[in-house]
Amino acid sequence: MFTKLESLEKKYVDLETELSSPEIFNDQERYRKLSKTHADLKEVVEVFREFKRLDGEMQDNQEMLHDADPEIRDMAEDEIRAAKERLPELEERLKVLLLPKDPLDEKNIILEIRAGTGGEEAALFAADLFRMYCRYAEDKGWKVEVMSEHETGSGGYKEIIAQVSGDRVYSRLKYESGIHRVQRVPATESQGRIHTSAVTVAIMAEAEEVDVDIKPEDLRIDVFRSSGPGGQSVNTTDSAVRITHLPTGLVVSCQDEKSQHKNKAKALRILRARILQAEQERQDAEQAEHRRAQVGTGDRSGRIRTYNFPQGRMSDHRINLTLYSLATIMEGDLDEIIESLTTHFQTEALKAQAGA
Repeated sequence: MFTKLESLEKKYVDLETELSSPEIFNDQERYRKLSKTHADLKEVVEVFREFKRLDGEMQDNQEMLHDADPEIRDMAEDEIRAAKERLPELEERLKVLLLPKDPLDEKNIILEIRAGTGGEEAALFAADLFRMYCRYAEDKGWKVEVMSEHETGSGGYKEIIAQVSGDRVYSRLKYESGIHRVQRVPATESQGRIHTSAVTVAIMAEAEEVDVDIKPEDLRIDVFRSSGPGGQSVNTTDSAVRITHLPTGLVVSCQDEKSQHKNKAKALRILRARILQAEQERQDAEQAEHRRAQVGTGDRSGRIRTYNFPQGRMSDHRINLTLYSLATIMEGDLDEIIESLTTHFQTEALKAQAGA
C-alpha cells in the first residue's frame, strides 16, 4: 500500500510542476485534464503526508523517551500516545481512498420517483420525497430539471422524472434507489388511523452518447397529443413522444414540452440512463459474489427505508440506522444518512477486498 502511495505522491508533485509551467496554458484541453487528475489525487496525498508527518514525529519522540529531563520524557509519551491513536485512523482512511473508484460517481443523475402501494397517499408521499431531494440539491448547489411528471388531482405524483446535475451527484445519491415506505395518518383519514404506503425511487447515472450507443434502427418513435390530469387534451398538436428501444423493450414517454423536438431529446436522455443502469445491474449480478458491497446486487429493489411520522422516526434497514429527526430529513437534511451509507458500503468493499 505504501509503495503505491509514494508513487501517487510523486505523480502529484510532477503534476504540480507541469501545471505551474507557463506553456501549459497554450493547451487548454491538457490543462483541464491535468488539473482534474491533480484534484483527484489531492485528498489521498494530503492524508498520506499527514500520516508520514505523524509517523516521523513518533519516531523522534521514541528517542526523546531516553532524555534526562523528565518533563521532556512526559511530553514525548503524550505525543506518542496521541500519534498511536491517530495513525490507525489515517491508515484506514488511506485504504478507503485507494479503493477502486466507481466510474459513475462523477456523473449527473436521472431521478425517478413512482407511487407504489397506497393510492393517493403514496402519490402525496412521492411529492414529499421529490421536495426532499430538491431541498438537498439546493443545499448542494445542484440544478434540478423536471423531465416528465404525472400529477394527481390532490398535488401528488403518480410518477416524476428529473435530471439532477452538479458536482458528483451520483456519488452522493446512488444509495437512494429502492422502496421507501411511509407510515402516517393521511389528511383524508377521519378515524386517525395510520396508513402504510410505498414509493419507489430509482437513481440512474445520466449516460452520455459515448456511454450508450443507441442505433436509430433500434428505436420506434411514436408521436401523440399531450394530455393533462384526467385525460383532457392540453395540446392541439402531436408534440408528445413515445420511444421504444426494440432490443430491450424499454419504453419512455415525454409530453411536458410543447415542442416535439424537446420531448424527443428528453426521452432519449432518460432512455440512455435506463439502458446504462440495466447494463450496470447485469454486470453487478454477474459479479455479485465478488462485489457484495456494490449497489445493485440486492438493495436496489428491496425496501430500504421507513419514514414513521407519528414517531418522527426514519429507519434505514440496510445499516440499522434510526434517526428521530424526520422533520429536518424531509426538509432535505440527508447528510447524516448518506454519509452513514457511504461509510458502510466502503467498509464492506474493504472486507471484500481483504477476502479476495
